[in-house]
Amino acid sequence: MTHFMTLETIERINALSRKQRSIGLTEEEKQEQLLLRRQYIDNIKVQITQALGPDTPAAPLHEQ
Repeated sequence: MTHFMTLETIERINALSRKQRSIGLTEEEKQEQLLLRRQYIDNIKVQITQALGPDTPAAPLHEQ
């Protein structure tokens, strides 16, 4: 299954971010922003997994 963000969704994320910095968001807009950001992050994770392939081992977080 291919996941992608529409241009409209990305524009909405950016519009909410600009509004947050200027005049603030309503509670409803804050919830929308959280949802859209989560979708964006999940989309990036899927893209990375697809690019690397499912058999690519994860790199360790810390070298000791």
